[in-house]
Amino acid sequence: MSIPRIQPRLVRRNLRLPSHNFLIPTLSQSAHRRFLSTTPKNNATISTGSSSPSDSSKPQPQPKRKPLTKEQRDFLSSALRVNQAGELAACLIYTAQTPPIINAHPHLRPLMAHMYAQEEGHFNTFNALIAKHRVRPTALYPLWSVLATGLGWSTAVMGREAAMACTEAVETEIGGHYNNQIRTLLEMFEQWEAEGYEVGEELQDLVKTLRRIRDEELEHLDHAVDNDAKKAEPHWLLTGVIRLGCRGAIWVSERV
Repeated sequence: MSIPRIQPRLVRRNLRLPSHNFLIPTLSQSAHRRFLSTTPKNNATISTGSSSPSDSSKPQPQPKRKPLTKEQRDFLSSALRVNQAGELAACLIYTAQTPPIINAHPHLRPLMAHMYAQEEGHFNTFNALIAKHRVRPTALYPLWSVLATGLGWSTAVMGREAAMACTEAVETEIGGHYNNQIRTLLEMFEQWEAEGYEVGEELQDLVKTLRRIRDEELEHLDHAVDNDAKKAEPHWLLTGVIRLGCRGAIWVSERV
């Protein structure tokens, strides 16, 4: 059974923003609720007992949240944009690699399907996030699609070792890339907490998502090494060129 081909679609731009979108500068503003009494004012009674009013009738303190600076909003936008582009490329690499690889090595079919399924899940996750926060996708979708497909097909034709070396190189760069994003967010959280601000649940969930995806990418790296990625010839040149290309694509996609 072959792996289905990816049909990348541009995300919709007209999705409705959530009330606590972490890319909106008015993050610290909170909704105010009116609590209406059903007891007429003239008939209201005052309790003479010793019990204090119920805590539920007291105004609940609102969480103290610090609005994002423009630099922080730009960082989050570029992070979501480049992550979506990278996961699209990963899906296309595996789509192109799978037919030649499983024809020559049928026992690798479950592994290729497993890695593809995880990459597709990552791609869908970032599709949803950039749609939710109205982040502009990279303008270089067509170029990355062609290059990723070509990279996947050419390394697969070179043999199993070269295909696995491709995965090793890509996941090495992607793992470091996600680590950098996580580190930046954690430093941001630490600064806010030192200033007495709370970190929003949405941003905490984003860090959890990035950690999960990073761990799955590094799992692919381990699979590649276990399947003779290091035996590709010339290994240093092949992985070096691919890693350099990944760094260039990341830099461009963060900005374009």
